[in-house]
Amino acid sequence: MIRSFAFTTQGRLHSKDLEPFLIPSLLTDTNLFFWLDLENPTPGETKFFLEDVFHFHPLSIEDCVAESPLPKVEEYQPKEGDLFTPYLFMVIHAVDYSRKDGVFATSEMNFFLGKNFLVTYHTVPLKNVETVAEVAVKSNVHIARAPDRVAYALLDALVDNYKPALDELSMEIAGLENQVLQHHGKEVLNKIVQTKKEVLHLRQIIGPQMGVLARFAHGEFKLIRGHIVPYYRNVYDALFHISELAQNYADALTGILQVYLNISSNQTGEVVKFLTIITVITTPVMIVGTWYGMNYTDQMPELHSRYGYYWALGLMVISTLATVWWMRKKRWI
Repeated sequence: MIRSFAFTTQGRLHSKDLEPFLIPSLLTDTNLFFWLDLENPTPGETKFFLEDVFHFHPLSIEDCVAESPLPKVEEYQPKEGDLFTPYLFMVIHAVDYSRKDGVFATSEMNFFLGKNFLVTYHTVPLKNVETVAEVAVKSNVHIARAPDRVAYALLDALVDNYKPALDELSMEIAGLENQVLQHHGKEVLNKIVQTKKEVLHLRQIIGPQMGVLARFAHGEFKLIRGHIVPYYRNVYDALFHISELAQNYADALTGILQVYLNISSNQTGEVVKFLTIITVITTPVMIVGTWYGMNYTDQMPELHSRYGYYWALGLMVISTLATVWWMRKKRWI
């Protein structure tokens, strides 16, 4: 889906869903800001807009079309023979968490940010794009005054969309705490390990993105006006807070795993204790029974005794009771 918007420098909508042949003339109008959103475009559409209309550098187009596992930001300055104007190219990732699958899914979003244009490219629908587009067209806030403002709004909405994922993750961890105290099977252990793995995955996603946003927060790029830099710094701070939450979740899962291992160890100790008690209690019976179960009669005159059987049985009972009494005195049972 291709969406295009032209805004005045006051942030008011000038026109939308423009015919492609009108875009080059709009780009030359310094009183307008043009935003083009490419959602899962065809190869032909990608080539037309990125190469033929904007003449972006081939390397940035290649990075845009190919899936990139890591976020990045690069500044492109035209050299002799280049047809493009200066622009920033950025790769960033949105996240979503599914409690059903217990997996963080990432969606890539690409920015081409120039002095009077913004091109966004993504292969799947993104909530932050829908939200910002609706606000830019219908709201009286007039956020679409310049490309750096809209780029900030998109990044801010993208980071805000982390919060539902974190809420889902928090509920998952709380559920695991209850399950550890009630059940101790392998299924619970697998859930703990899987969730901890996904939290580490989240931190791997956030870490490089913090590095990208830090460059914006420090005012490294001239295309980001000075009075807009604090807004990017606010986005960076929000992402830093999310990183801290992810660390806390990782620590909580480590604690849950330790509780699980302690409970399992205690259960194993109880089983060993029970078997040991049974073994000790039955030891006198086995000794007496084994002694009288031998097939020798020469040195065992008590085998010919009339009350030998009852004597042996009584010896078993008395020795067993004495063993139980001794263990209770030691508070072992």
